[in-house]
Amino acid sequence: MAHSYEASKKLATKTITILAIITVFEVFFALLGKGYVIHGFHLPHWLVGGTMIILSVVKAYLIIYEFMHMKYEVPALVKSVLLPTALLVWAIIAFTMEGNYWKNRRVKDKDKVEIAPVQSMEEK
Repeated sequence: MAHSYEASKKLATKTITILAIITVFEVFFALLGKGYVIHGFHLPHWLVGGTMIILSVVKAYLIIYEFMHMKYEVPALVKSVLLPTALLVWAIIAFTMEGNYWKNRRVKDKDKVEIAPVQSMEEK
């Protein structure tokens, strides 16, 4: 699919503008959530973090789709790029959850074990 130079330039400008608007919104939302825009107003961390993740994924999609020309590729190539990425995201989530489980279990085990006082050499 060949585009004319002017059509490609217009599409790239539109995509850059969308990316800029999303970035400005991300910065504003982060500052608002931390209480820098309205003094004393804070948003929950999960809301700010979740919004940042979603907007970052949207920006990554636009960059890959438009600037890396993934929309012009055959479906098999697109899947060969997206499948490992999805598996990587799944692995990060799984390892984070497992690490959190072991951290919590370690804290519980420390609470159960009573630590004996250490005796100095002079007391023995």
